[in-house]
Amino acid sequence: MTTTRFAPSPTGYIHVGNLRTALMNYMIARKAGGTFILRIDDTDQERSKQEYVDQIQRDLEWLGLTWDRIERQSARLDRYAQAADKLREMGRFYEVFETPTELDLKRKKQLNMGRPPVYDRAHLDLSEAQKEAMRTEGRAGYWRFKLDQERIEWSDGILGDISIDAASVSDPVLIRADGQVLYTLASVVDDTDMGVTDIVRGSDHVTNTATQIQIIQALGGTVPSFAHHSLLTGPQGEALSKRLGALSIKDLRAQGVEPMALLSLMARLGSSDPVELRADMAELIEGFDITRFGAAPTKFDEQDLFPLTARHLQSLPLEAVADDVAALGVPADLAAQFWQVARDNITTRAELAGWWALCRDGAEPVIADEDRAFVAQALALLPEGPFDATSWSQWTTTVKEATGRKGKGLFMPLRLALTGQAHGPDMAALMPLLQVIRARG
Repeated sequence: MTTTRFAPSPTGYIHVGNLRTALMNYMIARKAGGTFILRIDDTDQERSKQEYVDQIQRDLEWLGLTWDRIERQSARLDRYAQAADKLREMGRFYEVFETPTELDLKRKKQLNMGRPPVYDRAHLDLSEAQKEAMRTEGRAGYWRFKLDQERIEWSDGILGDISIDAASVSDPVLIRADGQVLYTLASVVDDTDMGVTDIVRGSDHVTNTATQIQIIQALGGTVPSFAHHSLLTGPQGEALSKRLGALSIKDLRAQGVEPMALLSLMARLGSSDPVELRADMAELIEGFDITRFGAAPTKFDEQDLFPLTARHLQSLPLEAVADDVAALGVPADLAAQFWQVARDNITTRAELAGWWALCRDGAEPVIADEDRAFVAQALALLPEGPFDATSWSQWTTTVKEATGRKGKGLFMPLRLALTGQAHGPDMAALMPLLQVIRARG
C-alpha cells in the first residue's frame, strides 16, 4: 500500500515551501488510496514548541490536508537508540571528537588545495585509550555513519536518474554530542518502521537522500521511491529562503487567502501544467502527476494568490459564506441579495464588512466641485422609495433628460455621490439593497 508522510519540525510555523512538500505527498497517498502520515520531527527538544505543533495541525486542517495517523519522533527515541546500537555492531557507526573550529580549518585547507571539503575520517580508528584521553580533555563525542564509498544511484520521480559518488560526501553525523538524534537517522528509522513507500521533498535533500539510502540498506529496510521538487524563488528569481517566515500559512490565512486558491497554485507551480483554480481537492488530486514537475527553480509570487482568491469567492454560493455574512449582522432575508451584490467586488472575505457598512449606513459622498450643482439637481429628482431593480435606470433617465448629461459624465458623479466609490457593484442591483436597509432604520 502506498504510504507517504509529511514531517515538519515544530520550531516555527509552516510556510509555502513546506506546504508544497506536504501537498505533493498528500496527493500521492490519496490518489493511490493509501496512507498519509503527519510525523512531527521534534527531536530538538530545545527548539520544538507545542504551540507550533498545534498551529501545524490547524494549518493542515484549514487546508483540508487530513492525516490518517500522527506520530511524534520524541516518543520514538528508544527505537533510534536500538538502530544506533545495530549500526555500531555492524561497524558502520563511529565516535568522533573534532571541534567545529577544527573541522572548519580542515574544510578551508581542502578548499585551498582544490579538493572537495569532505570529512577525512581522521577519528575513524581511534582506540578506546585515545577516546578516553579526548574525553579527559573535555571533548564531547558525537557519532558518524560510515558510508560505503561507492556510487549511490536511484531513479528520481522528478530529477530522473541520479548517481552520487559516496566518496565525495562526508560521513553524516547522526547523533550530536548532547545525545540529540538528528533527522538523517530518525527519518530513516521512521520511514522503515512505518512502511513509507514514497517520499517527495525539496531538491536541497538530494545529497541527504544518497546517505539515507545507505543507512536504510544497512538497517535492512526497503528503499522508498524518492522525488525531489524544485526550490521556490521570489518573482524575480531572488532567493526566497529569508522571506519564508513571512510566507507562513498562518499569515497568508490572516491576509484572507482562501484554501483552494493556495492549494490550486501550489499543486501546479513548477509543473508543465497551467495553474488553474479548482473547485475542490478531488479535482486537484485527479490531475496530479509528479512526473510533470521540473527541476528548475520555481518562481513564487504571493500576489498571485489574491486573484485566485477573488475568483474562488465569486464561485461560492451563499451557503459557503453564510456564517461570514451573518457575523456582519446582515438580516437573514437580505443575505442572498447582499452576497449576490458583494461577491464580485471583493478580493477577500474581510472586504464584505466595507460593503455591508455602505449598505447599512450609507457612504460619505464624493463630489467634485464642478459636479456640485449637477449632483444637487439629480438628488432632488431622486424618487421616494422603495427602490427596485429598475430604479437606477429610471432615475438616471430622468436626470439625463433634465440636465442633458450622458455617459460617464452622467453615471460616475451619481455613483460617487451614493457610494463614495468610483467602482463597485452594478448600481441597479445595489440601490434596492440600500433602500431596504435604510427603510429598516
